[in-house]
Amino acid sequence: MGAPDVQEVPAVTTTSRAVRRKSRPAAPPDPARPFLPTTEQIRLLDPAGTPLPAHPDYPAPPVETLVELYRRMVLGRRFDLQATALTKQGRLAVYPSARGQEACQVGAILALRDEDWVFPTYRESMALTARGIDPVEVLTLLRGDWHCGYDPAVRRTAPQCTPLATQCVHAAGLAYGEAYQGRDTVALAFLGDGATSEGDFHEGVNFAAVFKAPVVYFIQNNEYAISVPLSRQTAAPSLAYKGVGYGVPSERVDGNDPVAVLAVLTRAVAHARAGHGPFLVEAHTYRMEPHTNADDAARYRDADEVASWQDRDPVVRLETYLRDRGALDDTTVARVAAQAEEYAAALRERMHDKPTVDPLTLFDHVYAEPTPQLVEQREQVRAELAADQEGAG
Repeated sequence: MGAPDVQEVPAVTTTSRAVRRKSRPAAPPDPARPFLPTTEQIRLLDPAGTPLPAHPDYPAPPVETLVELYRRMVLGRRFDLQATALTKQGRLAVYPSARGQEACQVGAILALRDEDWVFPTYRESMALTARGIDPVEVLTLLRGDWHCGYDPAVRRTAPQCTPLATQCVHAAGLAYGEAYQGRDTVALAFLGDGATSEGDFHEGVNFAAVFKAPVVYFIQNNEYAISVPLSRQTAAPSLAYKGVGYGVPSERVDGNDPVAVLAVLTRAVAHARAGHGPFLVEAHTYRMEPHTNADDAARYRDADEVASWQDRDPVVRLETYLRDRGALDDTTVARVAAQAEEYAAALRERMHDKPTVDPLTLFDHVYAEPTPQLVEQREQVRAELAADQEGAG
């Protein structure tokens, strides 16, 4: 029996390999690419205040806008220092300082129009004063006088939110409602790094993405959720990547670079206002003071870490840049500092006045129509107050 036929396999030539390579289908585009943030933080000034090469997507704001940004940052820092002092004097029950985060606090406000809405956390007192809200009204909540010292509808500013991330859902709902009625209002929700671990954050971002609600979610990543470092909160390359899974474009920015913060937020707001849906921005910054006056930050971070951030001071950084541009001089800097001192002195004087508090107002606005149980509780308090007055008489 003869040997079986053997088919000879043709040799693969260099030419045939090239043909095969050419005939392979191109790799499909990465569907996540439009939503991914830059690998490096957007930065337009170095820590010394020297301008860096222009960024094609984030042009620097006009100089006159940056001068106003500087003025409000100086006033904001002085307000923050005064509020901290008032806490030590017992004039405030608690105060969460935002010192070190001035570029984020004020830059976000300048990126908005007056008719836009702000959804702050408990740390945004500086941002609210930058929005033009009376500082005594801002501190009403932290003083324990009332739930909110200003009229949210008039100021287009929601009450400061203490529960983490609930404002993310509120912002999405309001923004969707405004768009539904044909208005081009944008809502900006402030949140810290810890809030991105809460369910309300994910629900709010997802709703906003699905319904294209014009919201900017602005994460101030100040390295700690109270005492929990970022490394214990997420394994993602950065918090900005949390937007990708919901189809939300995201960006990272140096939160201590005031020029970059305003440039990035200006584009994010324009994106939302144009009807393209939400935008997520993560600003990398640092909280110089403890979480609140009740916190001992030395338990979880050392002095060297805090000192290393002193060289990235956003106020000094912007001042240096504007001086080099000829937009600031000693006279202007001194005038702004004097305004800040007058602002703090007026706040200090007004906060010395003790407010008149009616305990029965605790029961106001709990429900649109008070429940029988609430009415009963209110009457019990009323009776106790009357008995105390009779006893004192």
